[in-house]
Amino acid sequence: MKDKIRKYLSELEKDKGIEILLACETGSRAWGFPSPDSDFDVRIIYKHEKDWYLSLAEKKDTIDIFLDNNEIDISGWDLRKSLRLLWKSNPPLLERIQSPIIYKSDQEFVVGITAIAQKTY
Repeated sequence: MKDKIRKYLSELEKDKGIEILLACETGSRAWGFPSPDSDFDVRIIYKHEKDWYLSLAEKKDTIDIFLDNNEIDISGWDLRKSLRLLWKSNPPLLERIQSPIIYKSDQEFVVGITAIAQKTY
């Protein structure tokens, strides 16, 4: 399943013109107690090209996709939204940063956001 999820993530990057900085599992699977019918709760933090951030117009800063008959739930926040949530000590963001199941990550980003989280939580 990990390979299938990674393939979907790669397609998502191409389709949406984004770069995924962190893709992880959250929920019951991440913490070792999935039920037989648990879906895969894939959570991402992503960024757009620089010009996307320079727009004066408000743009959608989330992604929500259900794949494989709802077996895979991919939900994500844009980098700017993620940093604002970090500033507010948002628990689901902390769960993403600490997830033991990682599908994709930019190591420099993970080190940086983890350091910020340690100072803000």
